[in-house]
Amino acid sequence: MSKNLVIVESPAKAKTIEGYLGSDFKVVSSYGHVRDLPKGDKAIDIENSFKPTYEVSSDKKEVIRELKKLSKVAQTIYLASDDDREGEAISWHLKEALKLNPESTRRIVFREITKSAIQNAIANPRAIDEDLVNAQQARRILDRLVGYELSPVLWKKIKRGLSAGRVQSVAVRLVVEKERDIDHFDTQSFFKVVAIFNVQGKELKAELPSKFDSLEEAKAYLNSCIGANFQIENLEKKPAKRSPAAPFTTSTLQQEASRKLGYSVVQTMTVAQKLYEAGKISYMRTDSVNLSDEAINGAVNEIKASYGPEFVKTRKFKTKSKSAQEAHEAIRPTDFSNHTAGKDYNEQRLYELIWKRAVASQMAEAQLERTIVTIEASTNAQKLIAQGEVIKFEGFLKVYIESTDDDEHNEEAKGILPPLNIGQVLDLKSMTARQGFTRPPARYTEASLVKKLEEMGIGRPSTYAPTISTVQKREYVSKENREGVERNYAELILRNNTVAEQTKTEITGAEKAKLFPTNIAMVVNDFLVEHFPNVIDYSFTAKVEEEFDNIAHGGQEWDKMIKNFYGGFHNKVEQTEQISRSDVGASREIGIDPASGKPVIARLGKFGPLVQIGESDPDNPENKPQYASMNKGQFIESISLEEALELFKLPREVGTYKDQEIIAAQGRFGPYLKFDGKFVSLPKDADPLSITEDEAIVLIKEKEAADAPIYVYQGEPVQKGKGRFGPFIKWNNMFINVNKKYDWDNLSDNDIVELIEDKIQKEKEKVIHNWEEEGIRVEKARWGRHNVIKGKLKIELAKTVDVSDMTLEEAKALIEKNKPAKKTARKKK
Repeated sequence: MSKNLVIVESPAKAKTIEGYLGSDFKVVSSYGHVRDLPKGDKAIDIENSFKPTYEVSSDKKEVIRELKKLSKVAQTIYLASDDDREGEAISWHLKEALKLNPESTRRIVFREITKSAIQNAIANPRAIDEDLVNAQQARRILDRLVGYELSPVLWKKIKRGLSAGRVQSVAVRLVVEKERDIDHFDTQSFFKVVAIFNVQGKELKAELPSKFDSLEEAKAYLNSCIGANFQIENLEKKPAKRSPAAPFTTSTLQQEASRKLGYSVVQTMTVAQKLYEAGKISYMRTDSVNLSDEAINGAVNEIKASYGPEFVKTRKFKTKSKSAQEAHEAIRPTDFSNHTAGKDYNEQRLYELIWKRAVASQMAEAQLERTIVTIEASTNAQKLIAQGEVIKFEGFLKVYIESTDDDEHNEEAKGILPPLNIGQVLDLKSMTARQGFTRPPARYTEASLVKKLEEMGIGRPSTYAPTISTVQKREYVSKENREGVERNYAELILRNNTVAEQTKTEITGAEKAKLFPTNIAMVVNDFLVEHFPNVIDYSFTAKVEEEFDNIAHGGQEWDKMIKNFYGGFHNKVEQTEQISRSDVGASREIGIDPASGKPVIARLGKFGPLVQIGESDPDNPENKPQYASMNKGQFIESISLEEALELFKLPREVGTYKDQEIIAAQGRFGPYLKFDGKFVSLPKDADPLSITEDEAIVLIKEKEAADAPIYVYQGEPVQKGKGRFGPFIKWNNMFINVNKKYDWDNLSDNDIVELIEDKIQKEKEKVIHNWEEEGIRVEKARWGRHNVIKGKLKIELAKTVDVSDMTLEEAKALIEKNKPAKKTARKKK
C-alpha cells in the first residue's frame, strides 16, 4: 500500500498525475463533488445563522466508502482538487466526509498538470482556505434560498414546473430585453455611394463619406457626376501599429472559440477540460490575463526558434476586473514547443487557438502603412475617399488575428492600392448608390452573452457555462438558426454618363446560433422585474458577486451577508400571496374574431403559447373555445389579430391519397402532414396553409420510400434512416449505427446481416449477470459504470462498485431500495 494518497477530481487527471509521482503515491478520483445540500427545505437552518446540512450524494456513497478505506492506511493524504473556490469546497467536503485527521491531511494546488508543477505542489502544501470555502458556501446557500423560495411563487402565479435562479434570471432578462430592443427598432433607409476607377488596369474603390437619406438626393448626386473629371487631390500616408490581444481568460476563450471554431460555451469548456487533464494547457477557469515569467520565457524561446528574434516583444498584461486573481495565470500551453496537441480534431483545434493567442501576446507589434486618398470631382464639392493598407512588418499577425463579434458585418479588408500620385486624373468605370438599411441590435450568441455578463460583473469563470446551459435546459432561452426574409432595395448606377435605376432583392435577418427568448421567459421576466427587482437587478447582482469576493478574501462573514439579503427577499415572497394570478401578464386579449364576435386571446397553455377564440362557459359546457398553437418566433405580447386568425386555418384538409385524407397542421415542432396515422414533417420552404394535394402526395411518397424495409432479417423488417448521430438501420426496435466502413447508399444484404449480428453480439457482451427467471440483469454502461435493470427500472451504479461477484439477492436489494415511491391519490375536499 502506498504511503501517500492523492485525491483529485477526475479519473483522467488521476491517471496523468500518478505517472509523475512514482510508487510511493496512489492517485485516486472523487469524481467531482461528494456532498451537497439535500433536496427540500430542511437543508438550511434559517433560524440558526443559515447553517447548512450536507449529505453525501447517493451516487458517491460507494466512492466515499472506497476513499475511507484508502485514507485509513495512508500516512499522508493530499487533497488536490482544482485551485478555485469550487475546488477548495470539494477538498473541504472530502475532509469532512472522510473525517480526515488534520495532522496527516495536506491541501495542494497547481494550475497545470506537468511533472514540475505537481512535484512543486507536493513540496509546498498548505491548509484548506476556509475563506474560499465560505465564499463558495455562501453562493450555494444564497442560490438555494432564491430557487426554493422563488420557484413555488412562479408555480402558483404563472405555471407549474417553472424555476428561477439568481444569475440565470439575470441572463434571461438580458436576452428578453435585447429581443424587445430589436422588436421596437425603427429601421431607417439610406443610400451609400461607391465609385470604381480604372487605374492602369487595376480597380480603385472609393466611397463618399456621407450617406444620403433619400433616393432623390442620391440620384441628384449621381446626375451631378455625369461628365465630371476626377483627380487625386491628396495622398496621405501614415505609419500605424497593431498590438496583440492578451492571452485567453475563460470568457475570451469562449468568445473566440465560438467565433472561430463554432463551439458552444459548454463544448469549449469540455474540450479545454480534456486538454488540461492531459497536461497540455494551464487551468481553464481563470479571469487573469497574467503569464508567469516561466511561461513568458517558454513563449520567447519558441518565437525565436520559429520566427526569429525580431518577432519577440515581451508584455505583462493587467486584468481590468477587480475580482481577478493575478496570482493565477491566463490559459496557455504548458509547453510552447508543442505547436499541436490533443487526441481528436476538436481538442487539436482548440489547443492551436490557445497556443497562437498565448504566443502572439509576446510578439512584436505589426507595422503598417495606411494610405488615405482624397478624390475630387470637377462638378461638385463633395470628396470621395479611398483607403489602403500595407503591412510593412507582420509581427504577431504572422501567428494570430483576433476576431470580433461584428466580423459578419465588417466591410471587406482594406487592400493594397495601385501606384497613385497627387493630381493624377482617374477614369471612372462606374458609380453606384445602393440603398441600405440600419440594423437592429444583434441578438446574443452564447459567447457574446458571456461577454456581457462579464462586463457587468455578473458571474465568474466557473459559472458562465452552467448559466448558459441552464437557461436553455429550462426552456427560457433557445439557441436557433433562422432563415432570413426577402427584401427589395433600390440601386442607382452611373455608367457611360447615364444613370440607371433598378430594384433588386436581398435576404435579410438570417440568424445563426443566436439566443431567442421564449414566451415563458418574457412572462417570468416581467413578473420578477415587477415583484423582485433586487433579485433580477443588474447592479445588485454584480454587488452580490463582489460580496462573495470579499468573503473569499476574508473581508466579510458569509452568514451576515446572507442575512442582509434574505430579510427583504423573504418579505417580498410573502407579499406575493396577495397577487392575483389574473394580474400576471401571461395572457392578452388581441381583439375580436370577426366571424364569431368572440374575443381572441393569446396566452400560455400547458404545452406552450397559444391563441384561443372565445372563453370557457360553465353554464354551457358545449360552448368550448377554439385553440391554436403559436408558431416559433411569435410572442404573446406582440402577435397581431391578423396573425392569430391565420393560425386557426390549421389543421386543414389538403386532399386525399389512397382513399385516405391528408391533413396539414402546425405542431410543437413545426408544420406537418398527417396521413393514415403517420406524420410527415414539412420542409422549411413549405407552407401548411398553401401546400397543394400534389405537393403533399410527393412528400408522402418520399416518406413511404424512406420508411420502406430494405431487408427482412429473422422475419423482422430492416429500415434505414439518419439521426442526430449519423446514419443508422433499425431492426426489431434496435437502432444500429452504420459507420464509415460501409457504403451507406448501397448497403448489401451481407452488410445488413453483419451490422445486426455485430449489434446482437455486443448486446450479449454487455450483460454481466442475467437472472432471466426474475427478469433482472446487470449490464455494462458508459464510462466504466454498470446498471442493474429490471423492466423499465434502471439503477446506475458508482464506478467503484465491483459487480463481478454480485448475487441475485444483492441485485434484488438494490432494486427494492431504488423503487420509485407509489403516488398516493389526493383526497377529495
